[in-house]
Formats: sequence, C-alpha cells, structure tokens
Amino acid sequence: MNEAKESLRSVGQKYKLLQQQQLTFIAALERCRENAHDKIRPVSSIEQVQSYAEHYCNNSTDRRILLMFLDTCAELSKLCQHFEALHSGTPVTNNILEKCKTLVSQSNDLSSLRAKYPHDVVNHLSCDEARNHYGGVVSLIPIILDLMKEWVACSEKLPRKALHVSEPWACQGATAGAAPTAGTQPGLQKHQCRQLRKDRLKPRGKDKACTKPPWRPPGGKL
Repeated sequence: MNEAKESLRSVGQKYKLLQQQQLTFIAALERCRENAHDKIRPVSSIEQVQSYAEHYCNNSTDRRILLMFLDTCAELSKLCQHFEALHSGTPVTNNILEKCKTLVSQSNDLSSLRAKYPHDVVNHLSCDEARNHYGGVVSLIPIILDLMKEWVACSEKLPRKALHVSEPWACQGATAGAAPTAGTQPGLQKHQCRQLRKDRLKPRGKDKACTKPPWRPPGGKL
C-alpha cells in the first residue's frame, strides 16, 4: 500500500507541473483544433488529444505540453491496474476503481466533466472555453486523482489480511529462494526472529564448557 501511495503522490507532482502550464496547454489545443479544422466540437477524449499531438502540432512546445498530458493519463491508467492487483476490493473500492478506469479510457467522453472546489482549473478558463471546449479536458486528471485518493483512504481501513501482499504464498516464494519483496518482509521477519531466539538458547563459547562433566585424574577419584 505504501508503494501505491508513493506512486500516486508522484503522479500528483507531475500533474502540478501540467497545471502550472494550463494556459500553454489550452493554447496548444487551440492551435491544433485550428490546424485540424475542428473548431466546432469540444475536446472530448484522450484519443482526440493523442490525434492532435501526432498529426496537428506545428511546434515542439505544443507537442511537449500535449505529451505531458498524455503521459500523465497513461500513468494513471497503469496505477489503476496496480490498485486492482493490491486486493480484491469491496463494493465501495471497486466502484471507485471502475470510475477511474472509465475516465482514463482513451475513448471515454469527458466533455461534461467539471472539477469542483477546491480545484480551480475551470475558473481559469473563459466562460466560453469552460462551457464549450476545454472544461472537460482540464478537469479529467484532478477528478481521477481525487478518486484514487479516496480509494487509498478506503483501502487503508481494510484488515491487513485482505491485501494480497500478505497472503501465505508470498512468504513461501521468498523462503524458496525468490527475491524478497515488500509483501514478503513480515514473513521473513517472523522467521528471523524465531531463528534468533533459537540461536540465543544454544550454548556457545565458554558456555559450552558448562555442559561437560567435571575433570577426573586418570584412574583416580575426585
């Protein structure tokens, strides 16, 4: 779970860089829409942004900022798979994860999305832009990040045994010579503690002499 939280934090940091360049992002989309003669419909999917980046970018700045958006979406998609592998889930966590997977889908229609307070990405758009063109695309990532944080918060309340990382097969794999992972550490630590207690009970050094019978002279008595 700690690894999942760290991955989510890392994606959040990357998104902050994109958020700081929102005006550049919108300007790049505007130029691409013009080059594609696509000024009527809103930017409504990740797939559409991908098409702009591949076919309608005339300069490196526009391509860079669009790829930053696409890379962040790709990382969120991988994070969904990572979360799904952590535990079988509850109705609440499964519902949250399904929402994330739908939102990050390449063809999902995101035109109606609007990030709400405390996010202010929509407020930085003009009324026309927010209503008709870019409100959805700028809202997508912050909405997914919020859902993923909610998933983590709900998952942390589950019993530890519900997480796949603590299943017995993970410990068996480690003791059989597999490379240790974060999930196998508790089992290894218990084994090491038991071994340490056994070692402490064994006589060693001078203590071993205490177990020998007293010395007797040859053919004599004490």
